[in-house]
Amino acid sequence: MARSAGGGRPQSLRRPEVYEARRARREMSLPEVLLWQRLKGSPQGVAFRKQHPIGAYRADFYCAAAKLVIEVDGIAHDMGDRPQRDTERTASLEAAGYRILRIMAADVLKNADEAAQAIVAVAANPLHHSPEEANGPPPRAGEDLR
Repeated sequence: MARSAGGGRPQSLRRPEVYEARRARREMSLPEVLLWQRLKGSPQGVAFRKQHPIGAYRADFYCAAAKLVIEVDGIAHDMGDRPQRDTERTASLEAAGYRILRIMAADVLKNADEAAQAIVAVAANPLHHSPEEANGPPPRAGEDLR
């Protein structure tokens, strides 16, 4: 049997994305810290996770109930190949059924309370539900007027 070397699991069973997410939680940027201070504790009954691994990616924040990924985009997201990588990442996550909400780091620094309120509003009141989430067939003509 493989010998455990920290983390409580044999090295062959460790998930590197989990360890990377733990590291990222300790090294969050200032805008991420400011948002987390406002999103932790389930504001308005909406629970969030920080630096949550989703497949090959890691969401800055994630709301499981709304399947909402929140990304805090700083200036680095405008440089080099990042715009292309962000586009590919967004397409991949959306194809897997996630909604993506991008918020500019500068907006968080200007008014973290307002940014957090906007995130909670999106998570608490999704604009539409996918057909898989619907509870049964749509109402018949006129049935919804009763």
